[in-house]
Amino acid sequence: MARIHALVIDDSASVRQAMTTILSADPDFDVQTASDPIVAARLIRDRVPDVITLDVEMPRMDGITFLRKLMAQCPVPVVMCSSLVEEGTETLFQALEAGAVDIILKPRMGVADSLMEAHQRIRDTVRAAARARPRSRPHHEIRTPPPKLSADAVLPPPTGRAMSRTTEMVVCIGASTGGTEALREVLEALPANSPGIVVVQHMPESFTRAFARRLNDLCEVDVKEAEDGDTVMRGHVLIAPGGLRHTMLERQGARYVVSVKEGPLVSRHRPSVDVLFRSAARNAGANAVGVIMTGMGDDGAKGLLEMRQAGARTIAQDEASCVVFGMPREAIAAGAAEKISPLSHIARDLLLMANR
Repeated sequence: MARIHALVIDDSASVRQAMTTILSADPDFDVQTASDPIVAARLIRDRVPDVITLDVEMPRMDGITFLRKLMAQCPVPVVMCSSLVEEGTETLFQALEAGAVDIILKPRMGVADSLMEAHQRIRDTVRAAARARPRSRPHHEIRTPPPKLSADAVLPPPTGRAMSRTTEMVVCIGASTGGTEALREVLEALPANSPGIVVVQHMPESFTRAFARRLNDLCEVDVKEAEDGDTVMRGHVLIAPGGLRHTMLERQGARYVVSVKEGPLVSRHRPSVDVLFRSAARNAGANAVGVIMTGMGDDGAKGLLEMRQAGARTIAQDEASCVVFGMPREAIAAGAAEKISPLSHIARDLLLMANR
């Protein structure tokens, strides 16, 4: 299998070195670096990379300007690499709208044990991006990754008994690479009286709050980052906080709340779509709709199957509209998807299922 040729563009020599060290820890990566977009453009003329990691703020040309030129002339999967969190999130949203497929926080070098999880997350994100289908836009020690745990590490399996429909419907959505813009399209299409929704989108910590605020400004439904104990209500969307905790659905009488708890990585992710979906299978059953969207890997496939087996309605995004057809493909192969829908139909289809 051919190695993944990654081009790291950053004006900081220490970041270039850190990214080279992190990616090169996996023999599948072949890493090249550039100190700014002008240097990168010359390298790309000689060899088009499989994936680019791109800094936001650089001399001579900023990352957003370069990204827009790249997407118009030579679309390549791009992961934005930024130290900006709260104060710079609008710039990162511009990058996603311009064609970037994902975002990572700039790596820190230090004690290997404490940073191994973050470094593995960077490798996984860049690997997933390398398989993305970008759309042309107009103008040091190598360690074994942690074991890939299932949702069993957080929740026991469902009982196998389908739960009857007795409460308000709740919708659970899972997405990863390419999901930020896909989620925006789905949530913008929903009316203000939509069923309550809980979302797991694989995203760096400290970024989901700003992501939720941005969606709240764009959508008729109210969107916020989930907090432990939040009620799942009609017309409201809860975005699972990124990074350190899992988000689960719990039932309290005839209503649903979210539980935001610490736990190990599941399917190499935290929060994990499998954990959210399993909690919906256990606690909502036929009162739920599950939706799995664009993303690399298989997080959510088993959980969506458990939801369907518990009586929930289920949807998978189709291949043609996915940036990366990984998670939906695995769910479809497992028989978890009752319906396969293009991105433009998902909002309509989940409403039809929830209201049936």
